[in-house]
This record gives sequence, C-alpha cells and structure tokens, in this order.
Amino acid sequence: MLKEHYRILVDLPGVSAHEKYVRKFMKSELEKVSEVVIQDKLGSIFGVINQHKNGPKVMIAGHMDEVGAMVAGITDKGFIKMIPIGSINAPIMMSEHLNIVIDDGSFVPGVVGAKPPHLLRDGASKQVSDFDDFVLDIGADSKAHVAELGVKIGQQIVFENNYKVSKDGKKIFSKAWDDRFGCGMALDILQTVDKDKIPCQLYAGANVQEEVGLRGAGTSSYMVKPDLFIAVDCSPCSDTFEDSDIGGKLGGGFMVRFYDPNAIMHQGMKQFVEETAKEHNIKFQYYKSGGGTDAAKVQLSEDGVLVCTIGMPSRYIHSSTSMIHLDDYEAVKAVILAMLEKIDFNKINEIKANV
Repeated sequence: MLKEHYRILVDLPGVSAHEKYVRKFMKSELEKVSEVVIQDKLGSIFGVINQHKNGPKVMIAGHMDEVGAMVAGITDKGFIKMIPIGSINAPIMMSEHLNIVIDDGSFVPGVVGAKPPHLLRDGASKQVSDFDDFVLDIGADSKAHVAELGVKIGQQIVFENNYKVSKDGKKIFSKAWDDRFGCGMALDILQTVDKDKIPCQLYAGANVQEEVGLRGAGTSSYMVKPDLFIAVDCSPCSDTFEDSDIGGKLGGGFMVRFYDPNAIMHQGMKQFVEETAKEHNIKFQYYKSGGGTDAAKVQLSEDGVLVCTIGMPSRYIHSSTSMIHLDDYEAVKAVILAMLEKIDFNKINEIKANV
C-alpha cells in the first residue's frame, strides 16, 4: 500500500513555476528524515544523508510540477482564456473540471465549455478543439465579477483530482502521478534506507520545471555535483492501445529507459540496473521513449554525469487522470534501495569503464 504522503502530493496544485505548495510539503517531510535540506535558486529541494561520508554523491530526483494551464486572458463576459503549461493534447480538455489557484491558495472551480450537439446541427458551427478557442467557465457574470473572485492573469490552473482505488485494490487513479510519484519515492527512500548500509552520500528530493524543458535539473545538479543521478519519473504505458516490447505495461515492473531523444542510456548504467534487478528478482521492462526526463539535463552537467531513469509505468499521463499499479511501485522502490547499497567509488569507476 502507498504511504499517505503520495496521496497528499497528488492532491496539491503545482504546474511549472508554481510549485510552492508542493515544495512546502516536501520541505516539511524532508526535514524529518534528513541531516540537512538544501534548495537551489529556482526552488528544487533535496534532503541529504551521509553528507560527510567518504563516498560518491548519489542524487535521486522526481519533479514537482504537473501539466496544466495558466490564466492568459479574461473576456468581457467573464470567461477565462488559457494557455497550456506542459505538453497536453488539446482534445482532452473538453468539459474538464479545472481549478484556478488564486493568491490565497484557494480554488476557483470551473469547467471547459463545450458546444452541445444542438448548436452544431447547422453545419456551420464547429466544436472548439484548440487551446486558443477554449474558455474556462467559472460562473462569473463579467470581467469585474472575475476580479471580485480573485482571479488574475498568470495564475495556475490545475485539473480537479478524482483520486480513486480500483476495485481489486491494485491500481490507483489520480492526476499528477507524473511526477508526484517521483517526489513521493524520494521521500520514501529517505524514510526507508539504512544510511549505515549505503556507502554513498545521498541527495533525494525533487526538481522544478521539468515539464517545460527540464529546467530545474540543470540548476540543482550544478548545486549538488552528483557522481550518479537517478531520475524517478512516470513513463507512459501503451498497453491499453497496442502490444509492444518497448512500450511498457501496467504491472510489468519498473521501466529501463534505454533510449530517449535526449539521453541514450550509458551502457555501464544499463548493465548495473539490469544486474541489480536480476540479482534481487525485481521485475523490469524496457522502454523506448519519445520524450525526456531530468536525466537528459543532468548528464550534461559540468564534465558529464552518470545518469539513468527508473520509470514508473503509468497509463494516460499528461491528462486529467493517470493510473499506476502497486506492484510497479514496489519494483521501483526495491531496485533503487538495492542499487544504493552497491554504489561506492569502485562501482562508479566500474560503470564508467563499461561504455
């Protein structure tokens, strides 16, 4: 069963550059299990254990931001114009319930307007299908009414969360698994790991602004200067729509992202992850991605960093609701804990040599 902090994290609002509510919670939890908590100037945050140990620096990171939208305009009739934050297929927005997060942290609810069939029968009208055409209806009567409700240009807009557990108790539906799961796993690892059994310094936490260009990973890795970096991120499953050896399936174990357009997996890291999983009988599957994770940014930090992405299989990411499997959660956690027990300077040199 997932720890309670995962549920808290997915319920919080936090599109890119608006992560403050997520960061506040992360900081409060990191302080309970870390020797020190560090934060860079963009807002990425990490807890540290074994800070003074004579061992390599290992950095584990999720990212705090979720996909969503931003208030980009207010019409005279009181409707809200939006721009997407992160990669979202516009059709999924139709009739969605959204929340504008106003300055005091409370929500102004709304729904994305869709034309009913009755207004489309003349053939001249078309259904709205693009962000430029969408309006968010918050029930305001005018632009002045919108202002009275506390809505302003630039505020974040997040999906209404409908967190549910499947009938068999093995799957969980929620917004923002990408990547509050990674944030939760960073906390989970710090809560679970025996620092006396790992030969490394451990920096675990979460980056900002991953969904808009992996920005936070650039500054946080410069701050930490890791010897090895593990991105923990949700990777999309294709199993609903097609069968694939490299598309991922729910319940198939953690995902080894051997290729994405910005990070071809270092062969030494690939072998290390595979051997560790096989040694401990941890289920895994291969994943070829069309997108990237923070690992792509970190690998180019300074003179280069060993990186990998431990993928959490998830259906329907970058939409209003995604789905994860508890067996995959266990696999992600198990392989990271097993890897940490092996990462000393000799292992780092062994991985580097195996290119």
